[in-house]
Amino acid sequence: MQLASDFLTSPRRIVVGVSGGIAAYKIPYLVRALIKAGHQVRVIPTENSLNFVGKTTWEALSGQPVVTGVFDSAADVEHVEIAREAELIVIAPATADLLAKIRSGRADNLLTTTILAATCPVVLVPAMHTAMYENAATQENLQVLRERGYLIMEPETGELSSGDFGKGRLPEPAEIFNFLYQKPTASNSAAETVPVETATKQLKGIRVFITAGGTHEAIDPVRYIGNRSTGKFGVEIAKAFQTFGAEVTLIGANLTDVDIPPGTCVINTPSAQEMFEAVMEIAPQSQIGVFAAAVADFRPANTAEQKIKKTGGEDETLTLELVKNPDILASAVNRFPHLITVGFAAETGNAEQVAQYGREKAIRKGADLLAVNQVGRQTGFGDVQTQLTILDATGTTLTKFAGSKAAIAPQLAALVATVFARKKRS
Repeated sequence: MQLASDFLTSPRRIVVGVSGGIAAYKIPYLVRALIKAGHQVRVIPTENSLNFVGKTTWEALSGQPVVTGVFDSAADVEHVEIAREAELIVIAPATADLLAKIRSGRADNLLTTTILAATCPVVLVPAMHTAMYENAATQENLQVLRERGYLIMEPETGELSSGDFGKGRLPEPAEIFNFLYQKPTASNSAAETVPVETATKQLKGIRVFITAGGTHEAIDPVRYIGNRSTGKFGVEIAKAFQTFGAEVTLIGANLTDVDIPPGTCVINTPSAQEMFEAVMEIAPQSQIGVFAAAVADFRPANTAEQKIKKTGGEDETLTLELVKNPDILASAVNRFPHLITVGFAAETGNAEQVAQYGREKAIRKGADLLAVNQVGRQTGFGDVQTQLTILDATGTTLTKFAGSKAAIAPQLAALVATVFARKKRS
């Protein structure tokens, strides 16, 4: 199931499914926007969703009859006709309960039976409390649905109806509308992430290197300029590629608090210059390079041979002259065109700023894929939940992954396997 590049440029028959979450109150605005764009919209709410937005509202907006049960109308096979005529189905909000029903093939109301009978693209927009979204069962359901070809728009992080703050908030109607008009296809949707069996076939014996950790740029024999990266994500990515049968080399910077899998080939590169030299040496013999390390942009121009001491003066200051470190990712992209390159962009700021920084970096670096994540004092580093937005070299968003680093790493590796296989065929 996919959307062609010009799918919504002409009027379409769209089914908007609404499940029983409080965020249902936002969806009339989406329905109105789709109708204003020239599409014919049929709304199918679940019975529970009518507690938030009533049947009269949906009928007035869409101009179409609204029923919730399979046998609510005279034609007891209406779900088959709706599914046959639909050219796109959008489910928003998609609750945890509805996702579980779709995954298991349940057909206990008009919406679920229509989905089961549909052959058109289906877009799911999950919305629920953070704890429910991050639950292993929900994440497994979403992954299975991605593998089956469902297109999934990631929920937002923000204030929830419970008063809590976290991931699970339904995107605004305008954002859902824009998501549909981004025209996701098989090459830029989460459905492109291939199953484990396929990834294993594509990556078996392929040489992959992963940079990981945070570089330390020496000021003197004791002190250094560094960052808060632990290297945990890079190690998880290495594990994922190993699981898929690749020959993995881990180029690690100061990996002191992570468990490296036994038998992993590790090249220790404490500083950016050492990491640069290691990458330049190993890249010609590799097919894939994942640049997950947090590399310091600058280093001291001069390193003191002895520990720098205070002189004791109250007004004492210390001035460091910094020089730029080599750009490891950009150098690899430019020097080794055969290499599939995956860069990382850890950015600070609000969501809009992070997205803009990510687009600019993707275009500037030219890597095949760029994984953008928002970081800060409480996010991004260490054993925390992570959200990645994956861009291509043009800055176009391909897909998003969310969850623990151990859960995301195999998804990213499977996506890289697909890009690698496609590049081999071209």
